[in-house]
Amino acid sequence: METDILTIEEVHGYLKIPKPTLYSLAQSGRIPAAKIGKHWRFRKSDIDRWLTTQTWNRLPKSLHPKEL
Repeated sequence: METDILTIEEVHGYLKIPKPTLYSLAQSGRIPAAKIGKHWRFRKSDIDRWLTTQTWNRLPKSLHPKEL
């Protein structure tokens, strides 16, 4: 059964970001996540959208999709 909900381990493997960094991003609200009890959960669609915004935030303004 495929699901859109990912664990910290799955996001770690998907994004190749160290788990301590993911915990820090989640706790500070800088990555979309939900804490359920002691466990963090992530929607893959939210992570993909977040990753896209991270990429565009670093491009020069002249290269943003709105500017092309």
